Amino acid sequence: MEYPEGYVYELMDKGGPTNNREPYFKEAVDEMMRARVLCAKANAVMPDDPNYVEYLEELFGRKLDDVRILTPFICDFGNRVKFGKGVFINHSAILSASGGIEFEDGVMAAPGIRIATINHDMTDRHNTYTYGKVLVKKNAWLGMNVTICPGVTIGEYAVVAAGAVVTKDVPDYAVVGGVPAKVIKYIDPETIKD
Repeated sequence: MEYPEGYVYELMDKGGPTNNREPYFKEAVDEMMRARVLCAKANAVMPDDPNYVEYLEELFGRKLDDVRILTPFICDFGNRVKFGKGVFINHSAILSASGGIEFEDGVMAAPGIRIATINHDMTDRHNTYTYGKVLVKKNAWLGMNVTICPGVTIGEYAVVAAGAVVTKDVPDYAVVGGVPAKVIKYIDPETIKD
């Protein structure tokens, strides 16, 4: 059967499932290799050499003059990540982005964040995958070694405490922490300085 270009991404956007044995999955495999090569090139450049950004710009298909990403950095699907303005991602981030990741304006991420947008099927775990887009809304702050699971939305101005594992949506202005992450308190919007 012939599949149109982009078919695998249509399936990912619908949450799957996809099967890695189907011919349409080759497009995903090609993007994963492209992304891995570009990340490896960026990570091989000394961190004080700003030329590493050129590899990340190729990875994401956009200028990053309004986004700052520190290496080392890993992303498996550069074509599935969107950035707003003023986004900062500290070193050692891992973005498993096949299901889609969007960072809105002003998002800050501490070292070691992990974002997953893909999951393995419970009964056919070697071949079949499901997906859930992760959305990190305006001015959210992700602490060190935070893990965000597929399908989660982090609300505006939310704070995710270091080491948290986020399995459910986080409300706007909430501070969450723990495994799994739970609301600890809310920030008064009147106290926030933009």
